[in-house]
Amino acid sequence: MKAIICTKYGSPQVLQMQDVPKPAPKDHEALIKNVATTVTVADCRVRGFDVPASFWLPAKLALGFSKPRQPILGNELSGIVEAVGKKVSRFKVGDKVFAFSAHKFGAYSEYTCVDENACIALKPENMSFEQSAALSFGGITALHFLRKANIAQGDKILIYGASGSVGTYVVQIAKFLGAEVTGVCSSGNLELVRTLGADSVVDYTVSNIAELSDKFDVIFDTVGKMDGAQFLKIIKPGGRYIHLVAPLLTALKIRLQLLSSKIKFVGGTYQATTEHINAIKKMAEYSVIKPVIDRQYSFDEIASAHEYVDKGHKKGNVTIRIID
Repeated sequence: MKAIICTKYGSPQVLQMQDVPKPAPKDHEALIKNVATTVTVADCRVRGFDVPASFWLPAKLALGFSKPRQPILGNELSGIVEAVGKKVSRFKVGDKVFAFSAHKFGAYSEYTCVDENACIALKPENMSFEQSAALSFGGITALHFLRKANIAQGDKILIYGASGSVGTYVVQIAKFLGAEVTGVCSSGNLELVRTLGADSVVDYTVSNIAELSDKFDVIFDTVGKMDGAQFLKIIKPGGRYIHLVAPLLTALKIRLQLLSSKIKFVGGTYQATTEHINAIKKMAEYSVIKPVIDRQYSFDEIASAHEYVDKGHKKGNVTIRIID
C-alpha cells in the first residue's frame, strides 16, 4: 500500500510517499480503507520536532531520536471497513467510520488497523468523509476540556484562538451548553467566528485583551498566546483558566501565578475514548457542531499541506483526500 513516511525530523519535504506492507487486522481490530485524513498542528510539531527545550529529552524518548518511531503520521481518519478480526463485534465489512488515533498516528496511509474499542465510531450520516475526518481531534479536545472546566449555562467564556481547529469547536460546544461566548481571533476570521455562534468577537491585532471591560468565568487559550498579566485582569474570582498547550514549565509558572487566587487551572493531557467520539458523532448528527475546512489537498500534496499549516494561519481544519 501507499503511505506517507516521515523519513527524519525536518521540513515538510521529509515526508515521502513509499510502498509499505498492508496491515492485517488482529482479533479485535478493523482494517480501514482510508478515504480522508487531516494535517493537524500535532502532526507538524512531530514532523519538525517542534517542542520546548525543557521537553527535548522526554520528547526524544517518546517519539524517537533521529526520526519518529512511528514514521506514518496523521491522527484523524475516515474510511470504510474492509476486513475485521475474528473477535470484532462492533463493526462489519462495509461500515463507514471515522477515528482518532492520537499519539499512535498512522492515518497517512491507504489502510489503517484500529482496535474496535479505541476512539472509533460510525461516520455521521450527514457528513462527508472529509468532514468526518476533521471532527475528532478538535471536537474531542474541545469537549474534554470544557467538561473538565465544568462549563455551565450562563458562564461567560473567552476563547483565544477561536478560529483554529480546536477553537472553532470550543465556540460551538460552549454556545450549545448555554455559555455567553466571546471569540478572539484576527480580523480576517471575525465573521467566521460570528457565524459559529460567538456572541461577540475581538480582534487581537487591534485590541489589548487585558483591557477588556468584561470579566469572564472561563478563559480558554487554545494556542498558548496569553500570559498571566492578560488573563488575571479579565477572569472572575473562582474562574477557570484552560491552557491547551502548556508545557511543563509553563504550566508550573501558571500554577504559581494562581497560588494566591481562587482561579482553577485546567490543562494537561487526556486519553481519547469511545465515549468521546460517540458524543462528537451525536453532536455532528444533530448539527450542534460542524467542521470548518479551510483547504483540501490530495494524498500526494501532504507536504504542501504541512507547509500551509506551518504558517500558523489556517482556519479550522486542513483535510487530505486519500482516495477518490
